[in-house]
Amino acid sequence: MIDIIGVRFKKAGKIYYFDPGVHHMEVDSYVIVETVRGVEFGKVVIANKHVDEEDVVLPLKKVIRKATDVDKQMVAQNQELARKAFETGTEKINAHHLDMKLVDVDYTLDRNKIIFYFTADGRVDFRNLVKDLAAIFKTRIELRQIGVRDEAKMLGGIGPCGRMLCCSTFLGEFEPVSIKMAKDQNLSLNPAKISGLCGRLMCCLKYENDDYEEGKRQLPDLGESISTSYGPGKVVGLNILERVVQIELLEQERVIEYTLDELVNEGIVSAQATE
Repeated sequence: MIDIIGVRFKKAGKIYYFDPGVHHMEVDSYVIVETVRGVEFGKVVIANKHVDEEDVVLPLKKVIRKATDVDKQMVAQNQELARKAFETGTEKINAHHLDMKLVDVDYTLDRNKIIFYFTADGRVDFRNLVKDLAAIFKTRIELRQIGVRDEAKMLGGIGPCGRMLCCSTFLGEFEPVSIKMAKDQNLSLNPAKISGLCGRLMCCLKYENDDYEEGKRQLPDLGESISTSYGPGKVVGLNILERVVQIELLEQERVIEYTLDELVNEGIVSAQATE
């Protein structure tokens, strides 16, 4: 067992794990740590916790120290500098006629590096742009190309549901979403209705997917022929969330509904399927 804390560097960002060392950290406190990007200011979202070594990737970097009020002032100043750097970066991109869109700018805490995040349809030769930016800011410059989902996460917005985007408010990491999930949930396959602001399939298709998969496993398939106490029939409708099946009775030309419990009681589906 080892002691760890979880730290986020952006709202709804990925959680990174660090060795707290002698520090006892509370949730919502702030720390100074070293990452691959440099020295950074992060928010503790998981307090000191013992976990198995197999649950994390070792070795973990140690927390440098608890953040101070001076560090918080530095972060605020860096955010203001980042806004100005964004304007400068946009001007230089236009001046070089580069087919790229600047999305965000980040300073590391110690200002040893400025990171420019951008989107582009393909590869971009930005070597001259980097030289110009380095000459202006007198520090290390990194240009990082991101995808459209990352762009939506950084910029935020309001989704088709009328709520703030999940990715920008609470989703720490993106999970794979497939068109099969929309089909299983009997949703319209119109791209305009199942796509988010990023143009990709909506992340929320994943939320109920496990329950739909479990329901499909427990219930007979659409179109399947089955025998009921009312006679032979065919499955013509499924309400997977409520575990209800609509069966067309072939001899009586009417449709009846069966719950999952009724299906089990009549032996239409096995009790093992519901476990």
